[in-house]
Amino acid sequence: MRYLCVDLGDKRTGTATGDTVTGMVGPGEVLEIPIARREGRELVEALAAAARAAGAGGLVVGLPLNMDGTEGPRAKMVRGFAERLGRATGLPVAFGDERLSSVDADWAMARTGMTRGQKKSRRDALAAAAILRDFLAGLAAGERERGGAAGQDVNDAGGQSEEPA
Repeated sequence: MRYLCVDLGDKRTGTATGDTVTGMVGPGEVLEIPIARREGRELVEALAAAARAAGAGGLVVGLPLNMDGTEGPRAKMVRGFAERLGRATGLPVAFGDERLSSVDADWAMARTGMTRGQKKSRRDALAAAAILRDFLAGLAAGERERGGAAGQDVNDAGGQSEEPA
């Protein structure tokens, strides 16, 4: 299955795509649409278009957990947004742990020669790619443990917290 991953931000939202067949993940675009604009409708519309363009069969949304694994107010907001995105696209939504995904992105860009501005413009897409890479690795690990097909039970896959519908 092909996935579109979303790293939701207040001002910028990063995307990435990947699939369960190859396990390959690539950063996508960074949407500079504030979540507050039109109560998030503009961002939902842009992400729905990105999912269609990518041929996504499912969505993965980065869930901002506290370092101890608990959920705070931001996680609740992200869950609400993900629900609206799922309804708008008709696609199943799963969540991927986004803890340290921005740090992963910063490490990936270290010593690249990119300017600070260039790094800022790519950070969110690279963070989304890190979230999706971990999500797909969790699916693959779950598949090996079950001896079944990837993507059937994301509750056992790398900390995902919801099963696609």
